Amino acid sequence: MLALGVNAHTSVTLGLFGLPLVMPDIERHFGVSLPVAGVIANAPGLGVMAALVLWGALADRHGERLVLGVGVGLAALLLGAVALATPVWAVIALLALAGAAGSAAMVGGGRIVLRWFDPPERGVAMGLRQVSYTLGMAAGAFVLPPVARAHGLPGVLAVCAAAALVAAVLAAAFLGEPPRAVAAPGAGAGGSPYRQATLWRVHATSALHTVPQIVLSTYGVTCLVRLYGWDGVDAGRLFGAAAIGGAVVRVAAGRWSDRTGLRMRPLLLLTLVSMAVLALLVAGTFTASPLGPAALAAAAVITVAGNGLAYLAAGELAGPGWAGRVLGTHNTLQNLVAFAVTPVAGVLITGSGFWGAFAAGLACAALSLPVIPVRGERRAGPAAGEDGRAGEDGDAGKDGDAGKDGDAGEETGARL
Repeated sequence: MLALGVNAHTSVTLGLFGLPLVMPDIERHFGVSLPVAGVIANAPGLGVMAALVLWGALADRHGERLVLGVGVGLAALLLGAVALATPVWAVIALLALAGAAGSAAMVGGGRIVLRWFDPPERGVAMGLRQVSYTLGMAAGAFVLPPVARAHGLPGVLAVCAAAALVAAVLAAAFLGEPPRAVAAPGAGAGGSPYRQATLWRVHATSALHTVPQIVLSTYGVTCLVRLYGWDGVDAGRLFGAAAIGGAVVRVAAGRWSDRTGLRMRPLLLLTLVSMAVLALLVAGTFTASPLGPAALAAAAVITVAGNGLAYLAAGELAGPGWAGRVLGTHNTLQNLVAFAVTPVAGVLITGSGFWGAFAAGLACAALSLPVIPVRGERRAGPAAGEDGRAGEDGDAGKDGDAGKDGDAGEETGARL
């Protein structure tokens, strides 16, 4: 079940988030400036922002099978339509619709982890689920630039559509329900998990961490091509290797969180490491020294390492009755930030150079340090609730984590 969710998200990632890997081709194909090309490449984010919470509500009510099959299938059809479009406004509109449809994979995959795995297993499981994005970006980095060179942008979009269609068919055919009893749809929905300040802080942390990630993923290849004179295919391969490294680090971070029973403290330490690497990247690109490409690759790996921890923490705080909506909101905020940052970063690059955009990412990582909800974090343990309760000592709910009305749900059991 986890593999089906990972495959759906990985496949749809090619079309929804892989287009920045062929940014120079987008500029040439449409004859637009770098900021406009950035908007086109990230247009799926518009649809993602609009539809994630809706898909989450549908997943809470109808399950992952319907949501993944229908959503990813529609994304495939829309990406195929983009390959035939020529006006820039039509391309942006169709890509936004594809993002709205394909965002179903983001919510559905996260709910699979919460429904099929116990708390001491979820860090690794969510790390593997979060690997779907990095796997998609790695595949895109190795495949899309050569396809663009051989067949142009329409060829790239055709490949993205085909991958999404196969994933949708597999999900619709084979996804099922957990073999053990789980909460009925809407269970635990009597009280909103947003009464917890901790949940808002988890959302805010991820929003701030999105800034350096989107700057790197959107403009990293362009930086290597323009500032260092790299070939576009070679630059894509570097980011492909970095994406594989990021996948390994995400799983390792999940395992680390399972062993410690903590989600936020590992995230804090990873943020500090990210800041150190981003500082080296700013210095390297400011001086155009050979440090730049090495720091760029390292930053592409480490800045995504903690994504799964924040996503998992949000889902555990939500409980089963709210998991789809909360995870949808979590990703909506990330995509809202990403869409806003893309043109701003393009303007910064045009005005001051690539180092200015990377410095903005570093500043946002620094701002996240006091936001990460480390204080009062409780360990998730094996005994944290076969019956869905957080233990007999009453820890859950002390900070609103589980609540008196059972918001933590029968499958969550983790105490933060």
